[in-house]
Amino acid sequence: MTKNFALLGAAGYIAPRHMQAIKAVEGKLVAALDPSDSVGIIDSYFPEANFFTEFERFDRHVDKLRRKNHRSQVDYFSICSPNYLHDSHVRFALRSGADAICEKPLVLNPWNITGLEEVEKDTGQKVYTILQLRLHPAIKQLRAQVAETPPGKKHDVDLTYITSRGQWYLQSWKGDEKKSGGIATNIGVHFFDMLHFVFGALKESIVHHRSETTAAGFLEYERANVRWFLSIDQNNLPDDVSAAGRRTYRSITVGGEEVEFSDGFTDLHTLSYGEVLAGRGFELSESRVAIETVANIRNAPVLGPQGEYHPFLKKVTA
Repeated sequence: MTKNFALLGAAGYIAPRHMQAIKAVEGKLVAALDPSDSVGIIDSYFPEANFFTEFERFDRHVDKLRRKNHRSQVDYFSICSPNYLHDSHVRFALRSGADAICEKPLVLNPWNITGLEEVEKDTGQKVYTILQLRLHPAIKQLRAQVAETPPGKKHDVDLTYITSRGQWYLQSWKGDEKKSGGIATNIGVHFFDMLHFVFGALKESIVHHRSETTAAGFLEYERANVRWFLSIDQNNLPDDVSAAGRRTYRSITVGGEEVEFSDGFTDLHTLSYGEVLAGRGFELSESRVAIETVANIRNAPVLGPQGEYHPFLKKVTA
């Protein structure tokens, strides 16, 4: 049976991935919302979808479909809005009699998850979140390999992600920590979830550097010691990457060995939607450790480069 979807944040960067996923699982996008009307991408997937730039009219339309038990009544809300709106939009979805599929980060603070659990109980609806790296074949293989190693073994891990952004970034909601959660939350939360997924419980978190454009620190997991570095500043790219004209650098090494996971990202949202419709989606509790991790990074004291810090930090602090 075809499932009906409504999408909040249709003009956002990640929205086309969700439209593609809805199409791939043979769903139907019946309504979309965004304050911006730069949403021509909808024509590539669901040209018949109703579109709204005002939440109040979107709300009225969705409610009308629900009360009339219309054939286009919404089954799932896909939430791609700015991070600080996720909590409110998930609540709206549940109270509208639908389940929510929310882009990462699910929320900005751990206590928001507790609040959403209460709304789930009140409404009988479910919240699912996009934790796409858990579905990546290379990450699943790494997790299996780690599980086979002796229980007391600690793996030495370096996580590096630099995705260059222009001046616009800091002028948008993404540059406002209260709205995005800061750099570690906005570009790193799915990596922190992946580390927890692969290496177990988080035991310690240290922050060595935190600015508008770059963050770095150390995490101790049950089965790994992790030095991490995240940045949107192109000046932090390795020289060979810059020389080649590339603006993104992504690397995970375990015991000095590179984990190759650059390919396969584009289909992970489709896989995520397939898992949700099959009853195997990632629920609220699955997001808690990653959200706790980024909230701690946002609020922890910055110690500077000392102890086990990421080597890329030398370039920042030189």
